[in-house]
Amino acid sequence: MNEAISHSGVWGFAAIMIVIASWFLYRYLAPKTWREWASAGLVQGFIIALYAEMYGFPLTIYLMVRFFGLDSANLNASLWSTLLGVGELGMMISMVLGYLLLFVGIGLFAQGWRELYRAQKEKRLATGGLYALVRHPQYTGLFVSLFGEGVVHWPTIFSVALFPVIVLAYWLLARGEEKRVLEEFGDEYRAYRRRVPMFIPRFGQWGQFVESSSTNANERGLPPR
Repeated sequence: MNEAISHSGVWGFAAIMIVIASWFLYRYLAPKTWREWASAGLVQGFIIALYAEMYGFPLTIYLMVRFFGLDSANLNASLWSTLLGVGELGMMISMVLGYLLLFVGIGLFAQGWRELYRAQKEKRLATGGLYALVRHPQYTGLFVSLFGEGVVHWPTIFSVALFPVIVLAYWLLARGEEKRVLEEFGDEYRAYRRRVPMFIPRFGQWGQFVESSSTNANERGLPPR
């Protein structure tokens, strides 16, 4: 296929987005153990694949035209727009929904980070705020952000395939973290774990969960690590 696709070929901007997203990733996830580095590496691969296709080369579109018979007459850089035939309007809708999830996820991650930081500083178990609804709100925020940006906004073969792998990797990581917390807090954490789900709030609590992500919104930035 020789059709030019808009929104592609901007490799400089792709590189800038990859660098910025990667900086935030390693700055605030701050991996230390090999499991943490491996999980962060999966997210890094997700970021590179996503922005390389979003602004560089739309590999998913070309592969689907070549091997799956996708109609090359009405191509759009957005996979949803191309598959559903809804053009620029569809791309705008997926962009708005994707960015909404992205910023909600960032809010969850940031607020969870603050609450955990305070709890560790006070040498207590984090059980309030977001931690009253899920045991790992930072990871939930990460999942929501990645789903919004790499599945809803700009799905690619690699981002869609990597997303469940990332969820599995952080589930395994969370289980290891919980073993260490259990050694420190014992029965208190056992009781907490019995009543609070790991990543997904109980039915009817999502509104409260999202609202809690903006708690203390007047605070600027995150505490230093």
